[in-house]
Amino acid sequence: MDSGSAATHGALRTDPSTPLLLQVDGLHAWYGAAHILHGVGLSVGRGEVVALMGRNGAGKSTTLKSIAALVPRREGKILFRGEAIAHQASHQIARRGLGYVPEDRRIFTELTVRENLEVGRQPPRSWPDGTAVPHWTPEKLFALFPNLGEMPDRLGGRMSGGEQQMLSVARTLMGQPCLVLLDEPSEGVAPLIVEQMARTILELKAQGIGILLSEQNLPFAEVVADRAYVLEKGQIVHHSSMVALAGDAAVRQQYLGV
Repeated sequence: MDSGSAATHGALRTDPSTPLLLQVDGLHAWYGAAHILHGVGLSVGRGEVVALMGRNGAGKSTTLKSIAALVPRREGKILFRGEAIAHQASHQIARRGLGYVPEDRRIFTELTVRENLEVGRQPPRSWPDGTAVPHWTPEKLFALFPNLGEMPDRLGGRMSGGEQQMLSVARTLMGQPCLVLLDEPSEGVAPLIVEQMARTILELKAQGIGILLSEQNLPFAEVVADRAYVLEKGQIVHHSSMVALAGDAAVRQQYLGV
């Protein structure tokens, strides 16, 4: 592990007094006989944005899918809001308030924007202290994503890639998540959509939602993330504040350069 790594996953958190939402230790994952993740460990606190970075094929998306129980086989310790979820099914994990936005969007192309949102609806949630987790409605999401507000009756298949990306995020928020796993939100979309996505992430952070972000776009990650983990061949090789990673040319070249 790189010298910038911390002995404990939460040691570099912006505010260590805030509760951890997600703790992952010793996470292994396989696709058939292919051993993809090798003991991954990370954490995300309430109101914290954590970037999971690395080259293509490093294991970023597999890490998110493993946390959400979307890989064929995984082993390790995963705590979400203090509860062990490593042996739970994906629908059980989602019902506990963990949202997942896949890289390939996976909206329902034959449903309208509003219908897509309704598919994701779950009841309101509370934090352990009894305060409300941000509660999302279509109207609030249309305010957050004005583009969607202009096309509530448009079919998903008639939207641009960037609009579909926003709809995928909005549908996940209808699940009233405490934490969101966000896979490559800036990839393949127009710069204006990337800016909108950055504003959205910062708004979610301000409301106390935790975000684990898989990302290759360093400038985008610099804008939104507090901390960063770097993956290489399915292992965490570096852990630091986002500011420290952005300023460390040697680490960037070694693990993020192409």
